This record gives sequence, C-alpha cells and structure tokens, in this order.
Amino acid sequence: MSDAIIGADGGSDRAENYAVSDAIIGADGGSDRAGNYAVSDAIIGADGGSDRAGNYAVSDAIIGADGGSDRAGNYAVSDAIIVADGGSDRAGDCAVSDAIIVVENLTHIYKAGALRQAAIVDVSLTIARGSVAAIIGVTGSGKSTLVQHFNGLLRPTSGHVVVDGIDVQASGADLRALRRRVGMVFQFPEAQLFGRNVFADVAFGPQRMGLAAREVQRRVVAALDLVGLPYREYAARSPFELSGGQMRRVALAGVLALAPALLVLDEPTVGLDAAGRAEFYAYLRRVRREQGATILLVSHDMAEVAALAEWVIVLHAGRLVLQGTPRALFAQADRLRECGLVPPPLAELLALLRGRGLAIPDDVFTLDEAFAALQRRRRTCK
Repeated sequence: MSDAIIGADGGSDRAENYAVSDAIIGADGGSDRAGNYAVSDAIIGADGGSDRAGNYAVSDAIIGADGGSDRAGNYAVSDAIIVADGGSDRAGDCAVSDAIIVVENLTHIYKAGALRQAAIVDVSLTIARGSVAAIIGVTGSGKSTLVQHFNGLLRPTSGHVVVDGIDVQASGADLRALRRRVGMVFQFPEAQLFGRNVFADVAFGPQRMGLAAREVQRRVVAALDLVGLPYREYAARSPFELSGGQMRRVALAGVLALAPALLVLDEPTVGLDAAGRAEFYAYLRRVRREQGATILLVSHDMAEVAALAEWVIVLHAGRLVLQGTPRALFAQADRLRECGLVPPPLAELLALLRGRGLAIPDDVFTLDEAFAALQRRRRTCK
C-alpha cells in the first residue's frame, strides 16, 4: 500500500500486516493487537487507542502516543521523534534489541511530612545495551531523580525499573550487585577524591569488592590506561597535585575499575575548558569501544549531547516529553525551547540559514555535512 491513509476509527485490526510508504495511520478509538507495520516517512497517531503487540519499523518518523499506550511494541526507529505527551509506553523498545534499562510507568514522589512533590511522573523508556544515551532537561526537570533509580539510591513510588536484569523495586533485590554493575560519576567528581595517591583512590572500589591483590592491580592499571593516565607515571602521585581535568579522569578511573556494565555521568564536563571537554569525550568513546559499556549522560549542554549521544530523552516537569536521535531532536528547535532548552549552536545556525532562504537540506546535522551541502550548492550555482 503506497500513499495511503488508513483509518480504524472505532474499529480494530488484530492480524493484518501493512507495508505502507508515505502514509498516515490513524487508530483513533481503535486498537491493533498483532499488526506489523513497515512504515517510511510516516506519522503514526494512536490518540485514544492502543497497540499491545505491534512492531513498527519506522524511518524519519514522528510518532505520537497522545492518550494512547503501547505495552509490548518493539520499535526499530531511525531519526525519530517520539512524543509521549499525555500518553505512555509501557514496554516499547526504541531501536532496542537488547535493553540494559527498562523503565515502566515510573513515578517518584518526595515526601516531607504532609508535603508531597512529584519529581517523576509516569515515565517509561528503554535504553539499549552498549549504546550512548542522554537525558536532558532544565534544572528541576527530574533528571537526577530518574538516574538515582538506576542503582537503587531511590526506589519507585510506583512503576518498575529493571537494570541489567535486576528489578530495583522487587523484594530482596540485590542492590549490592546492582551497584557493582552501575557506575555513577556525579558532578565535580574530583571533589570525592580522598586517597593518599592515585593508586589508592582507584583501587578503593575493587578492594571493597574483596578482589585479590593481583586483580586489584590489574584493574587499576587498565582503568588508568583507559583514561590516559599511564600507571607508571601517575599511580604514586597525589591526586591533589594534578590538574582539574586529570583529577576528573582519576575519579572516572575509580568507577571504571569496578568494570560496570552501565556508566552514568551527571554533567561530566561541567567546569572544564574546551580542550578538557574534548579530551574527556575522547576517553568516554574509548571506554565504550574497549569495554563495551553502556553510557548514559545527564546534561543540559546540547553541544555535549550532540557530540556523544545516539539517543536523547527530554524531561520536562518530571515527564518524558520527547525522545529521538540528536539529528531529529535538534531539528525541533521550537519544541525544545518550550522545554527551556536551546539546540546546539550549529543546529541554530543551520536553522537561521534555512530561514534566510539558503537551501540546506533538513537532514544536515554535522559541520562536515553542512560544508559538503554548501559546496554542492556552490557548484550548482556556477
């Protein structure tokens, strides 16, 4: 079916399979329980409806789940914006075949006597193992509250959080094992250094795990190498004699020595200059490449997110309002501004040039792509 509009108002489809190009699919008031859609350049709306087992392969799409829900759909999504305003997704996987984090309808309410403050409201998301994802939002949007559920520092008021197979809410959950699998690097981690030398600081975690001295030594050497601080040169030095960027890398090495499956970094480059940020990004890419760790950034720095992340989750007032690839997400400048966020400078520049009539394709995202597009236009105009 090509160039089609499919309406299921008031009705349902339980087994039909649609191959749809350039389509609008509406399921207002209806539902599909087993339909599989292969959709290109599509807008899919499930207003008031639900899909419980549909699997969507979607390219360059905007997916709206306003008032609707998906409980088991697996999404293979390229350059997509998924909007969850007023709706929920309970087990949908966004380009995820092997999830390390699954959050289902998470709500967290802080309580102080009779006062209650909802910090997270009905958030559902999935993060793929081995990926680099980012959670962005203004101060107070719920970012830190959300990630503190991932190692059991906080427990859900309602909903479920499963990290690397461990249900954080379950009775008898092994939180000690969870915290070994989830390494967290908070803002200004260098402030947490305390060892008399770099070796002592990086070795502290593995020693607390009860590892043999030889294994502790091996992990310290490997972790320092990963962050560009050779063991022979730095192990015996006091961490407080190092530069700010080096101290931050020592703190990162202390977490890496635990060999976590998931590395959560809260504003990892705040306070660093441009050179320090670029250096830190390079080491994060190396960690991902050599250790296969999943990296989750918490940031309000859009340039940082654009440089590192493959999937971006936007929180606003405790709710998940947008998620998608950086390329698709940063094209929605007006929507981001509604959430108090500003796209990266390059994305804003490209939007400004397009607004002035310069024919730059919408899919241009990086500086290299912008340069190539302008070169092509220059050749065409000759």
